Amino acid sequence: MKKINLAITGCMGRMGQQIIRTVKSNSLFKIVSLTENKHMNKKINGIKLSVNNEDSFKNANLIIDFTIPKCTFEVLELAVKLKKRVVIGTTGFNKKEEILIKKFSKKIPILKAGNMSLGINLLMYLTEIASSSLGKNFLSKIFEIHHKHKKDYPSGTALMLGKGIAIGKKKNFYTLLGKKYLNKKTFPYSKKINFNSIRRGKVIGEHEVKFSSGKEIITLNHEAYDRALYSEGALLAAKWLMNKKAGLYSMRDLMNFNK
Repeated sequence: MKKINLAITGCMGRMGQQIIRTVKSNSLFKIVSLTENKHMNKKINGIKLSVNNEDSFKNANLIIDFTIPKCTFEVLELAVKLKKRVVIGTTGFNKKEEILIKKFSKKIPILKAGNMSLGINLLMYLTEIASSSLGKNFLSKIFEIHHKHKKDYPSGTALMLGKGIAIGKKKNFYTLLGKKYLNKKTFPYSKKINFNSIRRGKVIGEHEVKFSSGKEIITLNHEAYDRALYSEGALLAAKWLMNKKAGLYSMRDLMNFNK
């Protein structure tokens, strides 16, 4: 199979660096471009860092983006112009931005996931099933822990799991969005979905979904021990997306949960 030429945005970030390391051990991919949000007189693996522009992406088959929403839309504008596929791992999008991404996907193939881990995406699927099966008598809440450098909260993964609860109940997620707590020891259940985010140490990622009837509690959880699982998932998504037409896809499509 012909190598897939990759452009990696935010290449100096945690995930950017992790993807670069993972590509080294995957013969299917070749990095042709590395970008950052400002000019840097630096080379990585012989590739000079650049900013996001047409020259940076013209030789790529696909762009992997783990940055911030503002940068992601800059990338999407260029990707549409150049007809490039995009894998989005960026989190923190608001409702209007989510709608805008869907519009871009009408022109190019986009795979977007708040978490590239196969395990987390299985957890979301199980969350949907639990939410649907347990019904109205159960309240739910979501707890997550990440390293102290993570800025956004709740995490994109926590929000993704919240959407799983909403899907199970056949309701709009934004109408079920409850309170967002930060670094609380305890937090309550509610008729809406409450979130508690802990930021400490070097924790890669822990997520927990709880359902309670007041008489019993069901807990679904996932713990990540190696950041490589996210970069490996991103490359798996990149390979899968190469054969897809324009549209907005997710890891659940890749894992055939929609069938």
